[in-house]
Amino acid sequence: MIATRRQSPGRRALTALLLATFLLGSLLTACASPPARAGGVEESATPTASPTGSPLAAGGLQNPRKPAAVLSEVDPAGIRIPRIGVTSTLESLGIDGEGKLDAPRDFDLAGWYAGGVVPGAVGPAIIAGHVDSPTAPAVFARLGELAPGDEVVITRTDGVELTFRVTGSAQSAKSAFPTDDVYSPVPAPELRLITCAGAFDSAVGHYTDNLVVFAVLEE
Repeated sequence: MIATRRQSPGRRALTALLLATFLLGSLLTACASPPARAGGVEESATPTASPTGSPLAAGGLQNPRKPAAVLSEVDPAGIRIPRIGVTSTLESLGIDGEGKLDAPRDFDLAGWYAGGVVPGAVGPAIIAGHVDSPTAPAVFARLGELAPGDEVVITRTDGVELTFRVTGSAQSAKSAFPTDDVYSPVPAPELRLITCAGAFDSAVGHYTDNLVVFAVLEE
């Protein structure tokens, strides 16, 4: 896990630009799970975003050439999703030595990509979590149950709570990750909640798909 610290908007943009070329491979490097799957995402989630056909599972961060208006420079501390019973503190996720986004170290905790958009600032903030562990369902095991209108509450380190509303979801093969839909610039504060989904491929030790849930900040 790479330690990260909060940066100014300018340094965030520069960091995003430098890292954009290195986001290769699986979005969650630890999406692998033992063959005896203990729990998982609902596989019936209907994609609402079109995959790009890119062979990369992640990449193409929000455009750093257009600095976003920042609503908050306060880091997120936790996430709560009442519909699926999720309450978790948030680890800070960085990029590993292979250029992949780190997965949370704790199966029961979610993490946010600290090199990207802060939840509450304009743009797509990334929050990732495991779907299961070697022994039980993990923090995002029920992510596929979320429906438009469901709440996702982010608690900041200053105690302020930000309520986001789910707008849709997309499940796609990792070889056809919807990069543009996840990372492209957006004019409002949004969230991307990401986990593994689909079948577990014991030959490679990974799930075949990613599930992305989209949410926007409630006005």
